[in-house]
Amino acid sequence: MAFPSPDTRNPVILPDGTTHAGTVFLSAAIDHPRWEVGAYSYASAHRPPEDWAAHLAPYLHAHAPERLRIGRFCQIADGALFVTASANHRRDGASTYPFAIFDGMDPARPSLRVGPTPDTVIGHDVWIGARATILPGARIGSGAIVGAGAVVGGAVPAYAVVAGNPARVVRGRFDAAAVARLLEVAWWDWPIDAVLAAEAEICSGDVAALAARTPP
Repeated sequence: MAFPSPDTRNPVILPDGTTHAGTVFLSAAIDHPRWEVGAYSYASAHRPPEDWAAHLAPYLHAHAPERLRIGRFCQIADGALFVTASANHRRDGASTYPFAIFDGMDPARPSLRVGPTPDTVIGHDVWIGARATILPGARIGSGAIVGAGAVVGGAVPAYAVVAGNPARVVRGRFDAAAVARLLEVAWWDWPIDAVLAAEAEICSGDVAALAARTPP
């Protein structure tokens, strides 16, 4: 069986030949002007939504100033939630109440001036566990693992494992030299045939063997 194209909405084929509705390649399932998502990144849900963009990032509206940027080969488990910057309320005054949303939504109103609206950026090959929450402006490095139920804000180093609320680094997956080599190899940018040919090395901890498979 050929590996599915990233344009395939439901890439998992069940034993009876039907597709699994609860798993989607996001590049095929989401058409939203504020989303940027790389090839082969997928999300799963026990109850598949009609609108995957709204399900995963309900505050990221088409007119929002920020973006949600997700790399290639990411894995997003059921219940994961991206709270993007437009969800913020003012925190510098006597009240956080957004009065203007109930009578006109004028962005110039004082109660809607929330300050900077940073993008949320997820690297490549990031695993986001079940019910994890990614906060506005978070930047998660490639190869990171976000534990189930974690609440992630700020920067997560590449190939770190984070867990908890607030999420903290539990450990690194590799030492600093190996992380640097993995980021240099950047296997997620290879053609899919080269990725599949190097599956054993990619899924092992032998960074030197993977680096030796680097396509010219």
